[in-house]
Amino acid sequence: MKRLFVMDKKDYDPDLPRYKRPSVRAVIRMNGKLAMVHSLKYDYYKFPGGGIKLGESHLEAMMREVKEETGLSVKTDSVSEFGSVLRIQRSAYAENEIFEQENFYYFCETEASAESQKLDAYEAEEGFTLEYIDPCSAAEVNRTHEHGGYDPALIEREAMVLELLNEYGVVV
Repeated sequence: MKRLFVMDKKDYDPDLPRYKRPSVRAVIRMNGKLAMVHSLKYDYYKFPGGGIKLGESHLEAMMREVKEETGLSVKTDSVSEFGSVLRIQRSAYAENEIFEQENFYYFCETEASAESQKLDAYEAEEGFTLEYIDPCSAAEVNRTHEHGGYDPALIEREAMVLELLNEYGVVV
């Protein structure tokens, strides 16, 4: 998969061990808009997706995460690669560790109707809500609204991917 860009804070000792957490993200287009998860608590948009569990394929992880966060079912024959974003920074949880996350973005289609979400506790607390929004509006929210100190690198990553999609004319 092609690398879209790298976000490296360079705020760590390169000799420290790395904690790697690969993840998948779904780019779901519908009528010129994207299906995105809106955090009502922190007011940001993210692509549906999350961490890949041990033994899980990218497709399996994406289908599970999209279903949990949005209630939508991915059509397996519609999945195609968009690109990846590598994020590297000092870990926020372990003092002597580097956090490295490769985020794999896939285009896909879903069934038209959504079932109920199956959110983790933190996702429910954040008020994860499925919304269809144009990429410029979602990027603007991520770039200009106050997010209560929530993970700025995650929010910026999504804004940058949204801008790439818009630049490439992917959402029409």
